[in-house]
Amino acid sequence: MKKILIIEDDLLISSLVQFRLKKDGYETILVKDGNAGVEAIDSQDPDLIITDVMIPFKNGIEIIHYARKNKPEVPIIVLSSLGEEEKIVLEAFHLGVADFIPKPFNPNELAIRVKRVLC
Repeated sequence: MKKILIIEDDLLISSLVQFRLKKDGYETILVKDGNAGVEAIDSQDPDLIITDVMIPFKNGIEIIHYARKNKPEVPIIVLSSLGEEEKIVLEAFHLGVADFIPKPFNPNELAIRVKRVLC
């Protein structure tokens, strides 16, 4: 079973993402901030990381930097309401993220993108 780390501080969004991914048979680990995200990257050995950009303590870009340095083989999908911020999108892709999904998003689209990244 593939393990997905979700780093999202919005309870509604994180619950929605977790519910949809569990429905597809994935194991999910949910954390609410960047510090907990870094700890989970190290301790949980995820197969995929899904992170928001604007999260407490360490932002999503810092999470991406950390993951690329410590777990370069793990794909990352970024969720963000900052979809219009071209600079952040470009930086995320430059750092090697697999996908960028602007909020609001369709949970079924997220599920398809997760499946594509993990295949």
